[in-house]
Amino acid sequence: IERLPLTFESWGLVGYREVRRYTAAYRRIAKVVIQQNITQIHCGRILPEGLLAWMLHMRHRVPYACYVHGEELNTAASSRELTFLARRVFASARVLIANSVNTARVLVNEWSVPAAKVEIVNPGVDAASFQPALRDDRLRESLGWRDHRVILTVGRLQARKGHAKLIAALPAIIEQVPDVHYAIVGHGEMRSELETLAAASGVMDRVQFMGELDEHQLRTCMQQCDLFALPNVQIRGDFEGFGMVLIEAAACGKAVIAGRSGGTGEAMRDGETGRLVNCEDQSELTATITQLLNDESLRQSMGAAGRRWVERKFDWPMVTRQAQTIFQERFGNISQRVAA
Repeated sequence: IERLPLTFESWGLVGYREVRRYTAAYRRIAKVVIQQNITQIHCGRILPEGLLAWMLHMRHRVPYACYVHGEELNTAASSRELTFLARRVFASARVLIANSVNTARVLVNEWSVPAAKVEIVNPGVDAASFQPALRDDRLRESLGWRDHRVILTVGRLQARKGHAKLIAALPAIIEQVPDVHYAIVGHGEMRSELETLAAASGVMDRVQFMGELDEHQLRTCMQQCDLFALPNVQIRGDFEGFGMVLIEAAACGKAVIAGRSGGTGEAMRDGETGRLVNCEDQSELTATITQLLNDESLRQSMGAAGRRWVERKFDWPMVTRQAQTIFQERFGNISQRVAA
């Protein structure tokens, strides 16, 4: 499914091959549906999984649910063919599960999905795994952080994540926080561009590109950083649907900063667990980061509040119970075996 194309050529050999690939995938899944008497299908995305579920629904009448993350809606709106397909998926789905109120709002207001068809389930976090830890100078040394005050961002290197906004603000931050260090975890198409920006801004020695890390390494970085930032912005309609890394960092007892766009405001409590910032305004971003880095007591109180909030609202057992209730209401007492 991951290798299925999201574009179709109307004519020619390319379009023929794309249709054949979808047909082959459909037949394989249909075989499983029939053999195992699958009674509901859950799709991780609108496309391509949702399209296959729609095909199965039309032929075998199997009900399906689609999970909607937000950012893929911009992709679906990028062409008439994808818009057409997405609307077919939305129309026949038993339920659409949005990751945030913001994503649900986009579905209803911009895609004309009936509000009654949409449920909101925020992503969860394993609060037993992502938890606060004492500062460990040995670990920080191994990460290359030594005694710096470290800002951490975790996310794919793409425009809407806003890495460039924070890198551009670093020279001004350094003036007030001379020992600041910016660690970036993730890979993506913008790495070269971000490296060029860091060099041009004279902060290449303060920006650390750590690449992709495993869960243990990622958790260690979140536990040992001083401040977590997701300086997200909206780029040509592309927005952050929720910001799961914000609740992971909060679970680790860290104050967080996020951009005032998309659904990130739902992944934190502005002024209590962190700060929402207009990351297009470099002076506002600089002032907020500087204040928090220079006020350890405020960071600690926000981090503690964030941890309590995650335990109450986002721990996986709580999210699982919420999801189970929705599935029972939407699908009744039929089997909860899942395909796709």
